[in-house]
Amino acid sequence: MSNTKTAMKPTEFLTKYAMIIALVAVFALFAGLTNGVLVSPQNMTNLLLQQGYVVILACGMLLCILTGGNIDLSVGAVVCFVGAIAAVMISNMHMPSIPVILLCLVVGLAVGMWQGYLIGYVHIPPFITTLGGMFIFRGLGRMVLESKTIAIQDNQFLDIFTTYIQVPGLDDGSTKYSALIVGIVIAAFVLFNTIKNRAARSRKGYTQNSAAADFGRAIIVCAVILWYCWMLSQYRGISVMLIWIAAICMIYYFITSKTAFGRYFYAVGGNEKAAQLSGINTKQIYFLAYTSMGLLAGLCGLLVTARIGSVNGNTGTSYEMDAIGACFIGGASAYGGSGTVGGAVIGALLLGVINMGMSIMGLGDAWQYVIKGGVLLIAVVFDVLSHSKSGGK
Repeated sequence: MSNTKTAMKPTEFLTKYAMIIALVAVFALFAGLTNGVLVSPQNMTNLLLQQGYVVILACGMLLCILTGGNIDLSVGAVVCFVGAIAAVMISNMHMPSIPVILLCLVVGLAVGMWQGYLIGYVHIPPFITTLGGMFIFRGLGRMVLESKTIAIQDNQFLDIFTTYIQVPGLDDGSTKYSALIVGIVIAAFVLFNTIKNRAARSRKGYTQNSAAADFGRAIIVCAVILWYCWMLSQYRGISVMLIWIAAICMIYYFITSKTAFGRYFYAVGGNEKAAQLSGINTKQIYFLAYTSMGLLAGLCGLLVTARIGSVNGNTGTSYEMDAIGACFIGGASAYGGSGTVGGAVIGALLLGVINMGMSIMGLGDAWQYVIKGGVLLIAVVFDVLSHSKSGGK
């Protein structure tokens, strides 16, 4: 018996890759409308840097959503609170940056643990808990700042999050060859991993896609990686912030797709009662989901502070909505139990392309809100209809 999977039907293909197709279509649309300005090396570099906080927050938000469509409304306020602590300690109190960074991460972790405990063990609804947290930490952030804007000029702090990799001998000229080398290495790893996975599935007799489908997808991914690294090489190379973003994405991808622990989040969202009966500690899963979210919000507070160079009482406003929107646009179910880190990243990039494209065209914030809201609504409607047709919730 053949262990090769039959060809995917067109409707299945469109359903599975709808958001990727949408991202490509929107990208091509704005590239045309901006006469190619969108795809300039500087804009391609800034795209991920501007959306970095969304990507990182979306990774944490995904775990919350997986547990049953739950969300965390407090992350934007926590970003402000942590950024305020960092700014005051570094600029006003002149403390060394490394201890401040560690302390700020502990603060974010503590916030997440506090909210996770209330949600997981006291059984306060996540919406109410995090709504309260949104007000509390926004207020605390403004109290720490004393309603002022505080700038950070500490070079060590800024370099940890915002500098660009410069390899002597490779990056001395206008082309930063280190970025190209990184792209080649990543592309080679993608191809090697594809070969390795197909060989492993073949040995075990598992059903798998055709070789053309798997290698075709791998080649497209490699082409995108190489093109993007070429764009980076034509500007300033690879930013340290990009490394932070990639590291968080890889960690959360590994947790959600390669570990039994990661599957617990899907199980709780799919059927909490069944998960309890199967021996999963659902209280602990809720606790860890929101603890993780707090830690990532703390990290984003540092990243945003370093990138902007200052903090005020409005820092982080609506960040929670961007992260939630990225998850749902990227295919996470509004009911919980399904969604991927890759999908959340695609959702964040789609929002970023829309924002950047409309900014280049000179459209105001009003249209950006309208378009982003429309895209989010369409994504959720698509998810609900897909569930209905498949006999889901």
